[in-house]
Amino acid sequence: MNLRDTYRHKGLRRQLVETIRKKGIQDEAVLLAIESLPRHFFLEKAFEEWAYEDKAFPIGNEQTISQPYTVAYQTSLLEIQKRDKVLEIGTGSAYQASILAVLGARVYTLERHEELYLKAKKLLRFLKIDSVRCFHRDGYKGLPEHAPFQKILVTAAAAEIPQTLLQQLDINGKLVIPVGKNTQKMLRITRTGEKKFEREEFDNFRFVPFLKGLN
Repeated sequence: MNLRDTYRHKGLRRQLVETIRKKGIQDEAVLLAIESLPRHFFLEKAFEEWAYEDKAFPIGNEQTISQPYTVAYQTSLLEIQKRDKVLEIGTGSAYQASILAVLGARVYTLERHEELYLKAKKLLRFLKIDSVRCFHRDGYKGLPEHAPFQKILVTAAAAEIPQTLLQQLDINGKLVIPVGKNTQKMLRITRTGEKKFEREEFDNFRFVPFLKGLN
């Protein structure tokens, strides 16, 4: 891999951050992470010229790298603290996982598409992002052997909230997940007790479907 981060790229990232800020993202730590992490590293060469537009792009296997605003929105809802143990469902390009790592989280990320899993694992190793561990797994099952998690992030549209993921949340842990069919409502679920959960609803988004099984 020949990955270069030029002054031009850095300038485009600053502009992207201002775009996201104007859309309502106020978490300065999240904005700084987006400014510091080269998004074009996570895209095919053909998309490099457009990497810093606030848009989603295809990454293969009918998956996308999320729009930067969406990444910032979901990450802000998680309220990441240093050393948080985070489970991400849907590795994709590994951009979202890397943003979490920049914020100081220890990330366990699951990808059902073997091709994307292998590609993400290779890129993270090349970038020396050591605080992200990749697994080729069914996201609906979570990662029980590494539970509990302080934070869980789902980056695909779920028809309902998987109970398996709720049970892998630590007490006071937060799950951020888009739920719905054609459009999704962004939800944040906080585990307040062994069998108690608090639900908050936020804006509407559109994600690729959250599918069961491996591919």
